[in-house]
Amino acid sequence: MSKYLLASERDAEWGLTISTVGYEKIDPWEAYPTKGHAYGYYFNIDKGRVLDEYQLLYQPEGEGVFESAHIPETRIKPGDIFLLFPGEWHTYRPLTDKGWTSYWIGFKGKNIDDRVKAGFLSPDKPIYHVGFNNDIISIFEKAMKIADSEDPNYQQTLAGIVNYLIGQMYYLERNCELKKNSDQVDLIAKSKVMIRESLETCITIQEIAQKLGISYSSFRKLFKEYTGIAPAMYQHNLRLQLAKELLTSTDESIKEIAYRLNFGSPDYFSSKFKAKIGMKPSDFREKCR
Repeated sequence: MSKYLLASERDAEWGLTISTVGYEKIDPWEAYPTKGHAYGYYFNIDKGRVLDEYQLLYQPEGEGVFESAHIPETRIKPGDIFLLFPGEWHTYRPLTDKGWTSYWIGFKGKNIDDRVKAGFLSPDKPIYHVGFNNDIISIFEKAMKIADSEDPNYQQTLAGIVNYLIGQMYYLERNCELKKNSDQVDLIAKSKVMIRESLETCITIQEIAQKLGISYSSFRKLFKEYTGIAPAMYQHNLRLQLAKELLTSTDESIKEIAYRLNFGSPDYFSSKFKAKIGMKPSDFREKCR
């Protein structure tokens, strides 16, 4: 089944609109593409096509191949998600003797364009492996139900679903990769706990690395690879977060909080707090109260 949707100019101002939602199951040896697609969507698998929108397609079962202007013919495995980009030639199909189950949702808007410009999404990497995931399937099924009803403001709800699916795509693929190195995952998880539990002590990241039995340079590189942030900055930001809680929930002075969280001096604490939060600790406390 597939549903093709219309969006108003007001919907477009939301930053993301949805054009199609669908599902199909292709059995082995069944003809593909199936009929019933709207004009502009049906394509010849040998000639391929170009769309004026993004599409996200999830294949929880079956196998196929995908090819685009940016990547050669590549196998689509069970549990893969692949992205189509506007203006990008592409073609795809299930393997004849395998078939596949496919869910898709089409969308466009500044919201996604900005992510492409920032490098979060790229036609150079259109395929993500997330595995068989019931949550993603249920989200697609919910999207189809919402699209079928076309209740007021359904476009905004579907936009939220697209953002969720893209977030899950990032999260699940990264976790699949990390699970291949369980020892490293455990080490980083343990280090996070140690950092959180030592915010009110003077322990350094170097000392934490030593306790974990790893060199500081290796630990720093590994921590940043897994979290996207250096361990010292992670510790610093957690201390500032705790400082915000203390400023709003206690009557401790700025000086007491600065020394409690090992900032060295009230002036250093105030400068770092303002650089991160945008205002001095005293102004933050007054505003929140």
